[in-house]
Amino acid sequence: MVLWVSMPPRSIFLRLIVIATVSLLLFACSSLGYYAHVAHGQSELVLHRRAVAKVISDPATDPKLVARLELAQQARRYASQQLGLPDNRSYTSYVDLHRPYVVWNVFVTPPYSVAPLQHCFLIAGCVAYRGYFEEAKAKREAARWQGQGDDVWVGGVPAYSTLGWFSDPVLSSMLRWDDDELAGTIFHELAHQLIYVKDDSAFNESFAGFVQAEGLRAWRQSRGLPPSEARHQAMDDGFTRMALDLRDRLQTLYSSGVTAAAMAEGKQHEIEAFRERYRQWRERDWPNEHRYDAWVAAPINNARLLPFGLYDRWQPAFAVIFRQAQNNWSAFYGRVRELGRMPQAEREKTLQSLLNTVAQGDGAGG
Repeated sequence: MVLWVSMPPRSIFLRLIVIATVSLLLFACSSLGYYAHVAHGQSELVLHRRAVAKVISDPATDPKLVARLELAQQARRYASQQLGLPDNRSYTSYVDLHRPYVVWNVFVTPPYSVAPLQHCFLIAGCVAYRGYFEEAKAKREAARWQGQGDDVWVGGVPAYSTLGWFSDPVLSSMLRWDDDELAGTIFHELAHQLIYVKDDSAFNESFAGFVQAEGLRAWRQSRGLPPSEARHQAMDDGFTRMALDLRDRLQTLYSSGVTAAAMAEGKQHEIEAFRERYRQWRERDWPNEHRYDAWVAAPINNARLLPFGLYDRWQPAFAVIFRQAQNNWSAFYGRVRELGRMPQAEREKTLQSLLNTVAQGDGAGG
């Protein structure tokens, strides 16, 4: 699940959607109180879901909601029939949350580190956030860490996956954006149900992100629609590179061995320098686009930079694997499962090698 203090540009928001994890199922290293909270939150979703077919056939249902749910069901069928994703009851029910997000996540880093505080769970493994079904609880948790001097970031997310342990519903929070984002979310979350590697968020999210992007491309083509607007993607990619550059600069500063006072001063200097680079970049290349202005103007800290790069790090490598599989989804998933069974160091070495072929202009690979 992702976290945004203020509403982010929609395409970046969707790309950063991550899994709620089975912290919603098993508490492992968590406290009993947290387990009770997430168990209650998940049970509320189960209790309040309605079959999509019944919602659509109900004369009292708003026609706009009917249209969105019909599209969701078309995307759901396409996911299983054409993309080879799980064919189960997920996304065949609907829950009206009566709130903007289903969960709020808390990300935490030390004040002079870009490494996240990890939270570990029995099945999902370790992840870089902790999710709460109530915004107030998330904010209290964030305040606790902030009171200890850490950097924190809290934000709401519209969807998550229980990795197939429950039949995940279509949520009202998923219907706030356009058709592409709704279909893409369903593809993304079903991909998590298909393949999930414990303790490797970058692998899991890059895989699901690739399935989302490639699945959406095929979905649009099947509906006779033109390719998605590439301009917005180009701006998103450019901004992500700038955010990653800031993170790298901060990491270099924190590992330099200077005093805490010098790190504090250098941290603020780097953040202000980033804002100036952004201003010049936007005025030069994107003079009529203001989608990131509010993000840049808001307070920036280590925790707020965590999602950038993590959730799409290996996507180009998965694109190479897909082409090597001759665009065959079954063969592609087989190769991804092979990677998932490797030790993490070996897996990352293999993925990096694939990235190198992209950088060398040989992404088709052999």
